[in-house]
Amino acid sequence: MTMSRALVTLAEQGVEAEAAAKAKLAAAYQAFLSEDDTAKKADAGKELIQAIFGKEAIAEDSVR
Repeated sequence: MTMSRALVTLAEQGVEAEAAAKAKLAAAYQAFLSEDDTAKKADAGKELIQAIFGKEAIAEDSVR
């Protein structure tokens, strides 16, 4: 593989990853907005926060 082909492949993977992240964010946002049940809405809210800020955005509650 040539260096230029490797760079093109890397750029394509980056574009695909960005599109996947946007799709995940949109789905999490829609799930949050459409949920009526309070407990499920809280879970959907956590998923939305993680879609925006990453998986480590919400610390686990060690007291529970």
